[in-house]
Amino acid sequence: MSRSTIFVGVDNSWRDAGAFEWALQEANLRHGPLRAVHVFDDRLRSTSYWEPAVIDERTKELIQDVRRELKSRGGGLDVEADLTVGSPAKRLAEIAADGSMIVVGRRGMGTFQRLLVGSTSEALVHQATVPVVVVPTGWKPQEGTGPVVVAIDKAEEDAAIEFAATAAVERNTRLRMVHAWDLPNVYSSDAAVVARIEDEWADGARRLVEAAADHWRQLYTGLAIETVAYRGHPVDRVVAAADQCRAPLLVVGGHRRHRMSPLLLGSVARGVLHHATCPIAVVHDS
Repeated sequence: MSRSTIFVGVDNSWRDAGAFEWALQEANLRHGPLRAVHVFDDRLRSTSYWEPAVIDERTKELIQDVRRELKSRGGGLDVEADLTVGSPAKRLAEIAADGSMIVVGRRGMGTFQRLLVGSTSEALVHQATVPVVVVPTGWKPQEGTGPVVVAIDKAEEDAAIEFAATAAVERNTRLRMVHAWDLPNVYSSDAAVVARIEDEWADGARRLVEAAADHWRQLYTGLAIETVAYRGHPVDRVVAAADQCRAPLLVVGGHRRHRMSPLLLGSVARGVLHHATCPIAVVHDS
């Protein structure tokens, strides 16, 4: 399997989920192979909903429909649709490990979504070793016409910024780096002291994002890079920034922590994943 292969998870709502459309667009932009994967949740076999003949026939029809769509719209790309069995998030993460990214819809991946524990898309973001793009239901290519947005914080975000810069170049658009900050509690009745602290934090935020932009301008000399530093809650400000400029993609960094930690993604990445209205790419650091 090529390292450039894009994988997309599909289920019986694939025509409306948005993930298929985004993945097909990305494959065409990169001129690379695309693999659509349907994961049949093996846990369903132990439930009263298990009807082998009915489910097997529906699954075959789903895969055939996806293959026909890929062949008709793939523009000569290397495309295929496959079926596998297992835990949806785990299997998608395993299959995509040798590719460039995995794309899924925001909703669950199972044939019977109510039987899945938690969100498959969120579980996949935790388990995948490649970038995960989560696409809102009903997304269409024409909806994103502005710059690609990448959220940066005080930590190194090289993997996320590189992914965002590549996406911006592919789309012949700009890259907008967004940094959100807020003051800690300041226990002072002196307005001048509070104002001075606020000015210092605002200046530090601007210098942080500009320093990052200067570094990446040297690496992507033909790419226009904009910077914005907002005061406010990071999730609210990052999501609003993407909405305001009609971003085709919002990129956030993830952080590798212990698998059992609820903070695996970081609070900002997790909040953006739930609230953004455009496609979101979560790119883990090394």
